[in-house]
Amino acid sequence: MKILIIEDEQKTGDYLKQGLSEAGFVADLARDGIDGLHLAMTEDYDLVILDVMLPSIDGWQVLKGIRQIGKQMPALFLTARDQIEDRVKGLELGADDYLIKPFAFSELLARVRTLLKRGKTKESETLQAADLELDLLRRRVIRAGKRIDLTSKEFALLELLLRRQGEVLPRSLIASQVWDMNFDSDSNVIEVAVRRLRAKVDDEFEPKLIRTVRGMGYVLEVSET
Repeated sequence: MKILIIEDEQKTGDYLKQGLSEAGFVADLARDGIDGLHLAMTEDYDLVILDVMLPSIDGWQVLKGIRQIGKQMPALFLTARDQIEDRVKGLELGADDYLIKPFAFSELLARVRTLLKRGKTKESETLQAADLELDLLRRRVIRAGKRIDLTSKEFALLELLLRRQGEVLPRSLIASQVWDMNFDSDSNVIEVAVRRLRAKVDDEFEPKLIRTVRGMGYVLEVSET
């Protein structure tokens, strides 16, 4: 499991990195907000631990930036700021836990392990193909870090395609699952919906994910070529 630590206080940062490494984790350490945000955006981490008061940009901004690009790894604020309003702000920005300095490493480690277990259960809350991610809880779609706005029907259609990834779905199935209606061969509702969805999630991106299988239906799959 890979953890990102964003902590400008040298002694604390080194202590966290050493302790987490000895506990069996891979730990990266950034000593200011900009470096931490860059690592969080470009690398894959299972958890981020960050201070609020950081050089360049503060922890609030770092977490906000992480969440804005669609990354949902658990985040733990480790800070001396112990006011209730600070805790509330952190949680509202998307933090999963908030621990006050000074702290006992054993408590930090217990919280880290709890968050990592919780993070595993959250995997089923997102559906993914290549760089396309659909967040079921937040009703949000991200591709290549870009937020994509979908209508409720487009979201339901994309969810169906992702859940049945690699499977050719006939129009009759899509009609019953997304529109709750019997398929009318004279209607072009499904063709229009797929075309609009493809324009939003495929046209500006590579690889193309949604494919028409002539005479059969539609499939969402990541091409091996």
